[in-house]
Amino acid sequence: MVNLRFLLFLLLSILLFSTCVVVAQSPSPSPTCPLDFSHVLTIPWNTTDCLSYNKSVTSKTSCCQSILTLIGIPLAHHLKQTSNFRLPNLATSVSCINNLQTKLNTLSLSSNLTSLCFDPNQFVITNDTCAGIETRQDWVSRLGPKSALDSSCSSGLTDLSRCDACVAAGFKVQKQLIGLDGNTSHGLGCYHFAVLYAAGIVNEKGPEGDDALSCLFSLSLTSPLISKKKKHTVALVLGVTGSLFGALVIAGFVCLLYFRFGGKKGEAGWEEDQESRVPRWRPNTGSIWFKIEELEKATNNFSQKNFIGRGGFGFVYKGVLPDGSVIAVKKVIESEFQGDAEFRNEVEIISNLKHRNLVPLRGCSMVDDDTQSQRCLVYDYMSNGNLDDHLFPKGETQKIPLSWPQRKSIILDVAKGLAYLHYGVKPAIYHRDIKGTNILLDVDMRARVADFGLAKQSREGESHLTTRVAGTHGYLAPEYALYGQLTEKSDVYSFGVVVLEIMCGRKALDMSTSGSPNTFLITDWAWALVKAGKAEEALDQCLLRDEGLGMSNPKGIMERFLQVGILCAHVLVALRPTILDALKMLEGDIEVPPIPDRPVPLSHPSYRMDGNGFTISPTLSGIQIHSGDMLR
Repeated sequence: MVNLRFLLFLLLSILLFSTCVVVAQSPSPSPTCPLDFSHVLTIPWNTTDCLSYNKSVTSKTSCCQSILTLIGIPLAHHLKQTSNFRLPNLATSVSCINNLQTKLNTLSLSSNLTSLCFDPNQFVITNDTCAGIETRQDWVSRLGPKSALDSSCSSGLTDLSRCDACVAAGFKVQKQLIGLDGNTSHGLGCYHFAVLYAAGIVNEKGPEGDDALSCLFSLSLTSPLISKKKKHTVALVLGVTGSLFGALVIAGFVCLLYFRFGGKKGEAGWEEDQESRVPRWRPNTGSIWFKIEELEKATNNFSQKNFIGRGGFGFVYKGVLPDGSVIAVKKVIESEFQGDAEFRNEVEIISNLKHRNLVPLRGCSMVDDDTQSQRCLVYDYMSNGNLDDHLFPKGETQKIPLSWPQRKSIILDVAKGLAYLHYGVKPAIYHRDIKGTNILLDVDMRARVADFGLAKQSREGESHLTTRVAGTHGYLAPEYALYGQLTEKSDVYSFGVVVLEIMCGRKALDMSTSGSPNTFLITDWAWALVKAGKAEEALDQCLLRDEGLGMSNPKGIMERFLQVGILCAHVLVALRPTILDALKMLEGDIEVPPIPDRPVPLSHPSYRMDGNGFTISPTLSGIQIHSGDMLR
């Protein structure tokens, strides 16, 4: 009997112990994700890159950017509801990412996209992200109750001009936050915070409105986004439009009479308003002063159909004047000009530049009143677009590859245009942003250097140091990118990169190079092949197929152009030729010196990719060279 009781006790103990173990080992319930991902299935976002994310680095990058946006939308909602920029803990972040992946699975996308694109920790609250900001209250304490975002991002962002102003405000706020943080590696996080704040707090339509999707998040959509509210207000808008149209016609007529008869001309270059006696500047040059109404009419009110592309500091539109001449109008949206005086000075400088290989400025327009400051530059229209479009056609656009005579002519034209800027005017002008998109081709396929929005004059006695580096990654001279040292040789470096693009048929920067952890740089690649005696391998293969076009030894001439490009893009300023000497080398008037060694190892680690995009190492990855040597 005792044994039986003992056995029953033992059996009960084992059963209880097993139950306790099971209870102890059972996982605690996952935290509930506070984010709603229903928009993943309702917003018509473009899933193409995510369907083929494993086909190329570009597709993967674009897909991950889209999915980051899909997380950003509810995070912006979360910020508005809770005042928190991020999620409370890692478990919650994991739960949210799993919820998002479930929605992506519904769209027949890969089951590992979220794990491929993100680390769950990046959505967790921490004071080590951007200037110690965790909540909306932290944001206000750092930047005050109003920031640049509040005045620029509240509404109307489907308009390209307003969107660009909002994006510029985002970068301005990012710069402020980085200054408060002191750690530039937090730059990307600070910009993401700016986007969330603009979408969740500032913009009137909210994170899922067309303002946020098209501008703030730059989400690619397969069809226009039409909200229910917009549908219900169409009738009202049409009714109001009719009434406003009549009022606008009358107002426009009154303005026309005012501009034609209301002003009295004063001294040359100025016009005085009879009532306010406020002087209004006129360019004291041969360029034409356009009224904004003339440019609006020429471009069909800056219609999207007339939109050509984005240029330095603004958007460019095609227009037709009453006399039938075709123009390109740039609406200056953002600039580093400190005020109207600086803009006027810049226009007068550009107006006086006259050279066959520069895009001529026809005129300008400037409107200044209490509500806006609008500036436009008017150029001759270049019918063959820009060099970059011919070298690297985008999308399904098919263009006949540039022939060797065309490439040779373009390189010489650009060199002559730069030589004029450096030596044909006093003081010299440095362009600062020479690249394929800033080289336009006229009806005869002759090259013209364009976009002087970044141009700076060199004056004797100046150090040529600038606090703001302007230009484009891949084309920036190292001494300019690292130290702000601007000289004529900075333009020569950019010119050398363009020459290599033309001769090699490859982009200056290529992030899609398979099997390579580093960004491809054409300067290193071409230099390595030429130093190894394999110059022919660097040339665009279509050039080699075009040999024998009646020219003597074209391969030798092509290799000479290649060598000049490498020499111009040398990392040391002292080893680059002037643009005049480069032009003489290209034309065969002087010999091309032997290609010198480079202090930068292959793959040019001075430029590298990290989680925050392109960065430039101030130590050039440890090369043994002093900054003074770099600048000489």
